[in-house]
Amino acid sequence: MSDPWAGLLLLDKPVGLSSNAALQRVRRLAGGVKAGHCGSLDPLASGMLPICLGEATRLAGELLAARKAYRFGIQLGERSATGDAEGEIVERLAVPPLSGAAIAAVLARFRGAQSQLPPMYSALKRDGAPLYRLARAGLQVERAARAISIDELELLALQAERIELRVLCSKGTYVRVLAEDIARALGTCGRLYSLRRDYVEPFADAPMCSLEQLAASGPHAQAWPLLRADRAVAHLPALPLEAAAVAALYQGRVIALPHLHTAVWRLYDPEGRFLGLGSSDGAGQLRVRRLFSSPLSV
Repeated sequence: MSDPWAGLLLLDKPVGLSSNAALQRVRRLAGGVKAGHCGSLDPLASGMLPICLGEATRLAGELLAARKAYRFGIQLGERSATGDAEGEIVERLAVPPLSGAAIAAVLARFRGAQSQLPPMYSALKRDGAPLYRLARAGLQVERAARAISIDELELLALQAERIELRVLCSKGTYVRVLAEDIARALGTCGRLYSLRRDYVEPFADAPMCSLEQLAASGPHAQAWPLLRADRAVAHLPALPLEAAAVAALYQGRVIALPHLHTAVWRLYDPEGRFLGLGSSDGAGQLRVRRLFSSPLSV
């Protein structure tokens, strides 16, 4: 029997909740269903937090690599220990006169592939301990720089000593670090005063829902605004399979399909139900990558 909860929820996470706390609230509202979020948001950030429910949790790893769009505000002239409004102010500098044109010229330097040093106040771990715990203890440790990409970066508003920006970036990008780096390039220091994730690809135009809306819907899958599980991997090519091939996959066998090119595929049975993901190599063999316990209706 197909899992009625197998789908994607696009939660509008409120400010003040960690991603895990928001996830646990969703699980309770759904009656304890298995769930996992795709890409953490800081407690002081709001916006889209994709949550995979039921069998769709098998696809969570596929969404972690997606690009993300944020709107963020930088308070110029002061830097905090955490890079946002939560931490103690550790530096103050004068803010030079700024124009939209001058800011645009600086932003252009940040677009493209680059490396970024993760902050100490992050959930990355060193010897099993989150870096933020070490930071709170006054410790600094070496961190390896990460390769990231800033694909879009634009100025939305300039007001006194505050600027508001929009960014489309790769996974692993710390917007707090980006904000500090931009402030330095403008000749001062800075910290975040607001951060909102507008979307995670491929859900740029998909509506979000709130915890209050979910509570009002009750613990009934059919009443929740769930997206089909295959929406998470809509960028992958679809591969319809015959019944014999479906049976072979569920038996753990490799299928010979000589016409296939090397790719990761969305797999569907003869009734058009979503089976999961498979991968093919140059030898025309299809192997299971992620397979649901039973096909999901679409």
